Amino acid sequence: MPIPQLNKYSLTFPHPNEANEEGIVAWGGDLNPSRIIRAYQSGIFPWNSPQDPILWWSPNPRLIMELDDFKLSRSLKKSMKKFTYKFDADFSSVIRNCAYTPRADQNGTWIQEDVIESFEVLHGMGKVHSIEAYLDDRLVGGLYGIVVGRVFCGESMFAHVSDASKSAYALLIMHLKKWNFDFVDCQVPTNHLKSLGAKEVSREYFLERLQKSCFEESEGIWQLDNSLLK
Repeated sequence: MPIPQLNKYSLTFPHPNEANEEGIVAWGGDLNPSRIIRAYQSGIFPWNSPQDPILWWSPNPRLIMELDDFKLSRSLKKSMKKFTYKFDADFSSVIRNCAYTPRADQNGTWIQEDVIESFEVLHGMGKVHSIEAYLDDRLVGGLYGIVVGRVFCGESMFAHVSDASKSAYALLIMHLKKWNFDFVDCQVPTNHLKSLGAKEVSREYFLERLQKSCFEESEGIWQLDNSLLK
């Protein structure tokens, strides 16, 4: 079955259940911030290599992190004390580090300049946030993602120092629990996130949970609460 092409002048997506076996729902359109927000509200996200057109995905199974399932080991809890943290202090550096930091299991990046530009606009709108880890006042790790109601949709992370991104992620989970978020959308299954407590669920279950949460207001004001680190 051919993959449908999006109309550039409409924000409408096919239903995620119409995705092909790989999880691709549609292709084309653009990265207009309004389209991106609509996509995430529908359980769809953009992800493509530089040589491909924009591809829109809703994989089955989906990876999510229940906030109470996050595994904070003793060693990670100890590592967290090495760093200082900030929210949204240097989003541009975080997303570019996520794009260009070499990874052993990855050749190239899907975070291209058009993606960066769109997410910088969404960050300015208060829809996208970065969580940053610093060592001696130097940015050494972090992650970013888009907020959809009471769901945090994680996009990418990076680390230049061992445990920097995992520590930032742990701090994020602590704050999301405090702010009454529902869960984290981790998108595609990875062994790294599974080791931290994420689990695979069916697309049907994910969409059901998403629709209950994506239009509800969260309590997050994205100010760091250092008391959570004690």
